[in-house]
Amino acid sequence: MVKLTIVGRMHDGLPISQGRPVYDEEDDTIIFKKHAEFLLHEISMAALPPSTTTIFLHHHCFNYMVRNGICFITLCDVSYPRKLAFHYLQDLQKEFDKIDPEQVNKITKPYSFVKFDNVICNNIRQYMDTRTQANLSKLKADHNKQEQDVHTEEMYVIIERRRRSDLLERMMKAHKSTSPIWDSKTLESLVDTTTSESSETLSQQATSTAKRSA
Repeated sequence: MVKLTIVGRMHDGLPISQGRPVYDEEDDTIIFKKHAEFLLHEISMAALPPSTTTIFLHHHCFNYMVRNGICFITLCDVSYPRKLAFHYLQDLQKEFDKIDPEQVNKITKPYSFVKFDNVICNNIRQYMDTRTQANLSKLKADHNKQEQDVHTEEMYVIIERRRRSDLLERMMKAHKSTSPIWDSKTLESLVDTTTSESSETLSQQATSTAKRSA
């Protein structure tokens, strides 16, 4: 199921439009939306590739594509066919191409391009049921080619990479490490929701090093 959609500008990372989120818990909406905005920022900063990409996060995955300076991001259940997710994003891109670029460039506030919100909602309905004849036909066409063209990553790896990059930048400015390690509340909240064996290992190594230094 398509659960969340965000459309943003690449040159400044501003999210300009969104679809109505589909969740059982309100808190999930906030958490996943933060992750989507974080991804948009990373893509706009060239920290992530502009090619079609899937980012895994627990039992969900973010799929995104960039076309003509606009990034289209959607969140789906991990079981939802990835090919349908990208067909959905391509449909959004085709609709967005009909809009005057000058109108898009004038947007200054996040999610203020509500005109496109309705377009997103209308397109989502077409992809809710994966068993419709139209969607089954899309799944059968050029399956192998698209799977090979999609780049994949894990969310916790992206967050850890950003954390290390921010830490290195602060160390270069101050010529020494700072405490606490993170100043970014956003990164702190995101990493809390992406607990993994990798991050646990890093924590154990840090604790062990601290004890030996004491």
